[in-house]
Amino acid sequence: MIYQLYYWPGIPGRGEFVRLALEDAGAEYEDVGRRAGADGGANAVSEFLHGGEIGHPHFAPPILKAGDLVVSHVANILQYLALRLDLVPADEASRAWANGLQLTLTDFVAEIHDTHHPIGVSLYYENQQAAAVQRAEGFVQERLPKFLDYFERVLATNGGNEAYLVGTAHSYVDLSLFQVVTGLRYAFPRAMSRLEPELPMLTALVDRVSQRPRVAAYLTSDRRLDFNESGIFRHYPELDR
Repeated sequence: MIYQLYYWPGIPGRGEFVRLALEDAGAEYEDVGRRAGADGGANAVSEFLHGGEIGHPHFAPPILKAGDLVVSHVANILQYLALRLDLVPADEASRAWANGLQLTLTDFVAEIHDTHHPIGVSLYYENQQAAAVQRAEGFVQERLPKFLDYFERVLATNGGNEAYLVGTAHSYVDLSLFQVVTGLRYAFPRAMSRLEPELPMLTALVDRVSQRPRVAAYLTSDRRLDFNESGIFRHYPELDR
C-alpha cells in the first residue's frame, strides 16, 4: 500500500499529524500537495477536495487515499491507520480511548488557531490583532494550562514516569501530542517555558517521541516543514504573555 496524503503545500498544518504517523511507522506515502508537476501542488489538492476522481466533495484537507478508500479528518484518518500501522492496541476499549484523546487534541488545536484568528479566517491577522491579544490572554492564562494539565494527569494515571497516553506502548496519540507541544513551543515560547516545569511527564513523553529513530530522521529531513505564520501555530510576540 502506498498512501496518498492530500494537504496544502507550504504549511505543516493538520496534515502534519498524519505525516508523523506515516513516518513513524515507515509507511510509503505520497504527499500530493508537495509533488511537482500538473498532478501535484495546491491545484491537485483542491481538485481532489471538491470531488475530482472520488465523485463526492470533502469539506477540508487532510484527506488520505488508501487504494480505493478515501478518509478525511485527522482523527478519522489516524483511527483508520492506527491498527494497520501498529500505532494503537488492538482491543476496542483502547482504540476508543485513543480516539477520544485525539478528539481532545482536535479541540485544543482549534483553540490554538483561534488565538490569532478570533474573528474570522478570511481576515488577515492585522485586521483582528486587538481581538487576538484579548483572546490569547485568556488562552494562555486558562485554556493552555487546562489542556496541558489534562494530558499530564492522563500520563500520571497511566503509570507516571515513562508512561504513554494509551496502554503500555507508543501510539499515534503520543505523536499527535508531540506535534501540539512542539507547535506551542514555537507559538508561545514564554508561556511554555513557565508551564513545562510543572509538566514533567508530558515533557518527558515529547522528548521520547522526538528520539524515536524514524521520527528523529524525519525531523531533520526536508520532508519536515517548518512552523510559519501561515499555519495553525504562529508566533506573534504580542500574544505570548
